[in-house]
Amino acid sequence: MASQDWLEKDFYAELGVPQDASKRDIERAYRKLAREFHPDHNSSADAETRFKAVSEAYSVLHDDKARAEYDQIQLMKSGRGGFGGMGGPGGATINFDDLFGGGSAGGGFSDLFGDLFGRSGSRRGGPERGHDLRTHVTLGFADAVKGTTTELRMRAPGECDTCHGNGARPGTSPSRCMRCNGSGLVTENQGAFSFAQPCPDCEGTGTVVTDPCPDCGGTGAQTRDRVITVRVPAGIGDGQTIRLPGRGAPGERGGPAGDLLVRVNVRSHPLFARDGDHVTLRLPVSFPEAATGAKVKVPTLDGPVTLKVPSGTPTGRVLRVKGRGVPGKGDLLVTVDVEVPEDLPGEAKEALEKYAALAPGADRSRLEELTGQ
Repeated sequence: MASQDWLEKDFYAELGVPQDASKRDIERAYRKLAREFHPDHNSSADAETRFKAVSEAYSVLHDDKARAEYDQIQLMKSGRGGFGGMGGPGGATINFDDLFGGGSAGGGFSDLFGDLFGRSGSRRGGPERGHDLRTHVTLGFADAVKGTTTELRMRAPGECDTCHGNGARPGTSPSRCMRCNGSGLVTENQGAFSFAQPCPDCEGTGTVVTDPCPDCGGTGAQTRDRVITVRVPAGIGDGQTIRLPGRGAPGERGGPAGDLLVRVNVRSHPLFARDGDHVTLRLPVSFPEAATGAKVKVPTLDGPVTLKVPSGTPTGRVLRVKGRGVPGKGDLLVTVDVEVPEDLPGEAKEALEKYAALAPGADRSRLEELTGQ
């Protein structure tokens, strides 16, 4: 489980916890940092790098076995650990600077760890997953609420159309590596020990391309224009991301492709807005409509409907139209705005004055009761 990279990394410092931190403290620190640096919420240049670093630190420290291995490696690096009595009274003196690559002899112990963990220097072996790719799409308000299918056009790496990703000229195929006999590994003896490492001829894949594809040069990938169909789920919000597994960059040496991450931008609407799964609308009504009640035609994303405004409806009351929000989840929430005209024609003003003389006045008794005025 251990990795050569652990020699140079301080996972406790990455999470900001002491070396004797409990699992609960480690989990709390990770959750806080993961929210802070998640690329979907943090657009700073180093957010993705920090997010990967804290995720790696958490994956090691929350696993008891991995944490014990990491602690032992760090203990040996600091000079406080031992190798079966090689140091101390009666044993040889160990220069840990030399062991970890600081001496004149070269990598020493670092090279040994590289072979133990399947790597030597910068050499990489075996299949590797392709990188995730990112793009964005802009949707209209109604498409985001109701869901849609759209096409993305982008120029990005993809599987070679000529060789279908295997890197070999059409009519041929990769052949088994003769050096490792197709296993992808070769054995190297170091004194009394034997270590397996990726085969340098096939880079750990077990196969070699002797007749490369003329279009991709044997890589199995081409950068080209791609048209990708994306199904957008109903109710998606502005800024959310859709993940398309396997639609990212092709893997290396036969590895799986990465994912395509599509960030969704939703255009605003001149009338409607969102409240979770509900669609919202502000409806102007006249004073007589609010006072006596009325049936008013209101727009929805699926066409107009008739809404009953009860008599005595004040400004701010919310009326609900069932099933006119996110399909299967939300409604249309209509907020009433009672309009009070600034200028009244003569006859309308006279009629309103007659109404005021006949109608009961506003009840302000509570104000008088509480203020004594």
